[in-house]
Amino acid sequence: MSESVQTAVQNLTSKDFQSDQEVRWCPGCGDYSILAQVQKIMPTLGIPRENIAIISGIGCSSRFPYYMETYGMHSIHGRATAIASGLKAARPDLSVWIVSGDGDSMSIGGNHTIHLLRRNFNVNFMVFNNQIYGLTKGQYSPTSEEHKVTKSTPYGSLDHPFNPLALAMGADGTFIARSMDRDPKHLQEMLLRSNAHKGTSFLEIYQNCNIFNDGAFEIFTEKATKPIETLFLEHGKPLLFGANKEKGIKLDGFKPVVVDLSNGASVDDCWIHDEKDFYKAQILVRMFDDPRIEGHLPRPFGVFYQTDRPCYEDMLQEQIDEVMTKKGKGDLNKLIRGHETWTIA
Repeated sequence: MSESVQTAVQNLTSKDFQSDQEVRWCPGCGDYSILAQVQKIMPTLGIPRENIAIISGIGCSSRFPYYMETYGMHSIHGRATAIASGLKAARPDLSVWIVSGDGDSMSIGGNHTIHLLRRNFNVNFMVFNNQIYGLTKGQYSPTSEEHKVTKSTPYGSLDHPFNPLALAMGADGTFIARSMDRDPKHLQEMLLRSNAHKGTSFLEIYQNCNIFNDGAFEIFTEKATKPIETLFLEHGKPLLFGANKEKGIKLDGFKPVVVDLSNGASVDDCWIHDEKDFYKAQILVRMFDDPRIEGHLPRPFGVFYQTDRPCYEDMLQEQIDEVMTKKGKGDLNKLIRGHETWTIA
């Protein structure tokens, strides 16, 4: 990067990432907060705007590229991950961000989601989860809770919902995290952590749809309930929660249980979070109790798991370089013909 370009990048502010398009989400939508946090962290990344691409699918969240003063594409339903994969393969130098909703990424795009994660392209994947189809006016989504009454399930949904982070773990994701729209500081931290990871970063963001599913995550965001209902994960630190960190989580075998530090329990007995521990991450993503059930566990937020694995675009380039080094210029006709041919007399 030339000195002049570097200086220009250093002088960028959040306003430089705001496009001239009118932001058209419903007043009060959680997408406004997510957009603001993304625009705030972008200038700190040191990346020229022309080297950033934001790819979206279909849904309310997928308006995102219009509002960012970067390159981008509002693509087709469920295919943002596939299009972003192709872009990253062709232009590995770009910073690629994927914006998708729970319906877009978990339903019609579910297959593309798992293949993006297993291939491990170096992209940032933000999943806005509001547990509803918002753009199409309030049908239940793959993350809606059981018995959810919506326009498409007037007697309650019979479907068992997806747990997005458990799905990502099952697809061997290399960075798995969760945040929420109503905690700007934490969301900014998770966005920065996502960007710093080399590989596919999967960031689930709880996002309130105040029109069709208002208050779905209220228990995790309201001042009165947030301290006891949320567990913020910090690498190398014990799992503590509560208004005064008076409660903790320890493992009874493989089962997480709540202990009361104000009533004789010791912090030394509490589970120490390790982002590199694949097996404990499996337990953490399953701490997904219904908050209405008495005696449930708090919902974790933060980085659950991260690991290093080669990125697809790097391996692709290495393969191309190896073939070109050994065989020189490629022969397309020979490649298409393959190794098995027949001559018909």
